[in-house]
Amino acid sequence: MEKQNVTLSIPKHLLQRAKILAVQRNHSLSGLLTDLLTEMVESEERYEEAKRRSLSRLDEARALRGDYAWLRESLHER
Repeated sequence: MEKQNVTLSIPKHLLQRAKILAVQRNHSLSGLLTDLLTEMVESEERYEEAKRRSLSRLDEARALRGDYAWLRESLHER
């Protein structure tokens, strides 16, 4: 996997806490951020795929519905 360096501007107190967290998890700061970004991107991709499937199913259901023009009187005949 090709990597690219980036420059981030992060508040000092957050950076210090993130470094501690990375050490506690036996990661580098770069590895920790990579894991978090990977998780976020994959989550978004799963959401978009689920949304696409749901919308597709709705379209299929509309196609199966047909075009009925029921009248209230015919539905409630006694």
